[in-house]
Amino acid sequence: MGLLKLLMSDPIAFLLLIIPLLYSVVIHEVAHGWVAYRMGDPTAKWMGRLSLNPLKHLDPIGTLMLFIAGFGWAKPVPVNLNKIPNRRKGLIFVSSAGILANILVAFGALLVHRLLGLPPFGTSAVIVYTLVHINITLAALNLIPVPPLDGSKILMGFAPAEIRYFLARIEPYGFFIIVGLLFLGLLNPFISFFRGIIIAVIKALLP
Repeated sequence: MGLLKLLMSDPIAFLLLIIPLLYSVVIHEVAHGWVAYRMGDPTAKWMGRLSLNPLKHLDPIGTLMLFIAGFGWAKPVPVNLNKIPNRRKGLIFVSSAGILANILVAFGALLVHRLLGLPPFGTSAVIVYTLVHINITLAALNLIPVPPLDGSKILMGFAPAEIRYFLARIEPYGFFIIVGLLFLGLLNPFISFFRGIIIAVIKALLP
């Protein structure tokens, strides 16, 4: 869901959402760097990328896409897996961190909305549901195993050498592959599938 429609229909909600949505992509990347740091790789910390300062993370095109298409990205946090003792475990955990961070943001927004007893309509509901929708979509998109999405890195952590080699070979072209697949709508079933799983998990955990 693009946010330009929200700007036209509810500009107050749009303005209130700008900061939380920017931090949705920032937190995604910081999570990668923080887990890598905890596992022994200080690269992101050395480069100042464990900061929550959005200026250190935001990518102009990724930010624009967030508001036009409803999903976006920040500059990838640098990770050196050679500094992590168990490289394969590091690849899986670091790659999963951003996805889990977005799921936690969505869960947290719904939990706060429920605990405060806010109405299921009006500006507050629009803000919460849009924030939840976009974070779940970011998580679902990143679960798709196409490089450079996180799902491909998670798959590489489990897959045999032949698949890891294939994914590494196509990664330089991954961005164009993803854009093409999104344009053709071929990723929509996968995004919907992963969204359904994430939503089911969140509903099961909500009090």
